[in-house]
Amino acid sequence: MLIQNPLSPAQLQQLHDLPIHWVKTQDALFALLDDLEQVDTIALDTEFIKRDTFFPILALIQINTGKAIYLLDAPKLYLEEFWEVLADIPTVVLHACGEDLGIYYLLSNLPALRNVFDTQIGLGFLTGENSLGYQKSLQETIAVHVDKGESQSDWLQRPLTPEQESYAVDDVRYLLPMFVAIKKQLTEQGLWQYAVEDCQSYTQEIFANFTTPDNALYLSVADYRDNREQLAMLQTLCEWREQLAKSINRPRTFILRPQALREIIEKPPFSMKQLGFTSIKPNVIRMYGQEILTLIDKVRKEDDAAYPSLLPLPYRSLSSDVQKQLEKAIKQHGQTLSIDETVLMRKKWLSELYAYAVAAEKPALSPWLSGWRKAWIMAEILPILDTVIANNSPSSEHETPAE
Repeated sequence: MLIQNPLSPAQLQQLHDLPIHWVKTQDALFALLDDLEQVDTIALDTEFIKRDTFFPILALIQINTGKAIYLLDAPKLYLEEFWEVLADIPTVVLHACGEDLGIYYLLSNLPALRNVFDTQIGLGFLTGENSLGYQKSLQETIAVHVDKGESQSDWLQRPLTPEQESYAVDDVRYLLPMFVAIKKQLTEQGLWQYAVEDCQSYTQEIFANFTTPDNALYLSVADYRDNREQLAMLQTLCEWREQLAKSINRPRTFILRPQALREIIEKPPFSMKQLGFTSIKPNVIRMYGQEILTLIDKVRKEDDAAYPSLLPLPYRSLSSDVQKQLEKAIKQHGQTLSIDETVLMRKKWLSELYAYAVAAEKPALSPWLSGWRKAWIMAEILPILDTVIANNSPSSEHETPAE
């Protein structure tokens, strides 16, 4: 349970009095790096542009050391040493860190961070909500209101408007005191270590997403009902789309949206005319239509032994009785730990566990499931799934779909 702990007027004044420094030169950056090597905890945020490009354009990095706020003019700086120093700081606090860490992994070429605390994840343990925005999180935790009206503005323009600079500063000004309040309540409720571990699981998940081989990208769009030829087409198209998107620096969806990919594999076209009946943009058909048809035809002519394997059935394919057993076990354990069921176990994790249970060769579980949840999963969740498999689970219906 989250208890609002408003900041005192003195605390608010102290935060407003923090000096703000722009970092626009390498010398200024090196001075900041020396300071960062002496701190234990910082708050971090980034502003970037990624509307029309595959690769995000990093425009600004905001840091709060507790003694000062720094605005790094990213386009003017070589940041290689900054990324390395960032990895060595004991605790880096962010809120909803997915996109920020995506930029870190893209630009740094360094391993997954292990020092991140995401206040959004921490608040999930206290509220049962997994995606509280920064504005609402501040209000409910420390009774601070910030304006979020500049989030979609042009962060590459210089100088920034006063509104932009205020927005950027506020994104880290209050993040440290919110972190302190969250840590205190998590510690008092015996949930701190669970939250810390989940933050590290998330950073590893983001890293894995950014290092996914091109030939595995189709899995994010594939459906368990797809036959092997459809999966092979999807795999080929996703791999081609990824390479093209990188080469022309345009978003994947500029080339083929998920809906268009589904339309292609569900009714594979033989002609440009048939491609025109899909939701693919006309200019994409003109530029790449023949290439798409060639890729599809190549898959048709391949030996089906090279096609990907069928996907395992999802958790939702289980009978309602089995799902109720699982939900009961999750609810009981959540009550024991005082953790909301949606934080303790997500639907996609149950699907992962079902795939694990039916697999002849057991795959490695994701970090979320191989940490503090694992002993409970092995003792209570997998036995329920194993019973289903022993009693002829519906997986047998999935073995020989029509090609």
